[in-house]
Amino acid sequence: MPAMHEVDYKIFGDDMQFVEVELDPGEAAVAEAGGMFYMEDGISMETVFGDGSAAQRSFVDALIGAGKRLLVGESLFMTIFMNTAHAKKRVSFAAPYPGKIVPIRLADVGGELIAQKDSFLAAAKGVSIGIAFQKRIGVGFFGGEGFIMERLDGDGWAFVHAGGMLIERTLAPGEVLRVDTGCLVALQPSIDYDIEYVGRIKSALFGGEGLFFATLRGPGRIWLQSLPLSRMARRIVAAAPPLGHRREEGSVLGTIGDILSGDR
Repeated sequence: MPAMHEVDYKIFGDDMQFVEVELDPGEAAVAEAGGMFYMEDGISMETVFGDGSAAQRSFVDALIGAGKRLLVGESLFMTIFMNTAHAKKRVSFAAPYPGKIVPIRLADVGGELIAQKDSFLAAAKGVSIGIAFQKRIGVGFFGGEGFIMERLDGDGWAFVHAGGMLIERTLAPGEVLRVDTGCLVALQPSIDYDIEYVGRIKSALFGGEGLFFATLRGPGRIWLQSLPLSRMARRIVAAAPPLGHRREEGSVLGTIGDILSGDR
């Protein structure tokens, strides 16, 4: 296993957060393409083919890593931010939508973490970002994330983004928690992850919670989010007026708005 870079970090903000990573000379961080917020002079940026881990020693390794990322639905490329100066330098990465950034030291969770495919933000260089296939067909079809999730391997820091509020739970052996399928952010591989049908047609059709729950059985740690991006997107689409129509049409406010905008 390649040596992990021991980076320091600070998380700023409340609902719209970003993480600032402090790099010693020669240290590096890896992130999804387009995730960088700002970086100080002395940080070099290199886009690489594959998962960006030091484990890739040949073009074939890089090609395999890129293929895994393509299956997850992510970009074929990762970006490495290396401190090439002779003093400490900082680079930061911003969350893509309101929520919380979760710092997870992989050494503290057994060196491996299974994460929702859109939740990974950045990591210390040396953390490998691969894929994890779901073994149960029900999870693949109805689990909200398909057959494939991201697998983070290593012993360094990884930064994961959760939408809305974040909750971390440790499930005892045999303890079961049922959650909305989109609310799962990450879990340890020791967690048994399955899908459960709601069971009642009336609840399924009119309860507003969907047809399936995610069933998580311990032992292990899980991270949940209160506002999945898919749920927020559905609410925005539902609230938006039809194309070419104003929501206030037929009202006094609509008439005034039309006059001010020059439509009348």
